[in-house]
Amino acid sequence: MRVAVLSDIHSNLAALDAVMGSLGTVDAIWHLGDIVGYGPEPDAVVERLRAAGAVGVRGNHDAGVCGTFPIEWFNPEGRAAIEWTRGRMTAETRDYLAALPLSLEPPGSAFTLVHGSPRDPLVEYLFSAAAAGECLAEIGMPYCLVGHTHQPVWFRRRGGATTARPALAGTMLRLGQERLLLNPGSVGQPRDGNPLASYMILDLTARTATWHRVGYDIGATQAAIMAAGLPRFLGQRLALGA
Repeated sequence: MRVAVLSDIHSNLAALDAVMGSLGTVDAIWHLGDIVGYGPEPDAVVERLRAAGAVGVRGNHDAGVCGTFPIEWFNPEGRAAIEWTRGRMTAETRDYLAALPLSLEPPGSAFTLVHGSPRDPLVEYLFSAAAAGECLAEIGMPYCLVGHTHQPVWFRRRGGATTARPALAGTMLRLGQERLLLNPGSVGQPRDGNPLASYMILDLTARTATWHRVGYDIGATQAAIMAAGLPRFLGQRLALGA
């Protein structure tokens, strides 16, 4: 079974379409939240995921546009994008986002899916090995998938100690007996210095996780951000991967 894992799409349709076009044949698509926010095409991105039968969880931006997470938590650009999205998304998009769970364990899998962390799905950023190790020690499943940081990385817990490693394009990790926490990086707004859209493929038969990067028309998304009247910075940062 081959599963695509996507996170932090952030209403970037051009990036999502490039990723979807590069997946090849997959049996499922799992998403890790922050489908909307920052970008200019929330309805189209949600529709793409729904049409593909994707399943996943709610992120803080998704909760923000639905009014179930405090807008004051966000920086000024993020807050402006949430307010813009609230005023333009359809009722169908709002209902879809509001119905997403905070965590998910796909049937028959060994994975827990969350946006931020298992102990704080909407707020906590897992940057450190220490924090990731604490989370891995608490969950029931051997593997955990997270987003939120926009950085592709993996954490391994072994013998009570946890190590962290960045996941470059082409990195393949064996899913063995040790507990793992995996971040596929961001589809719509990478922040690891690489502007290419990032995602992960799980091969549950071969028991591997592989990170991928794909280019997309950044200029088209930047133009759409400007045309929508969203903050200019949200388009500028896309070219920097920052």
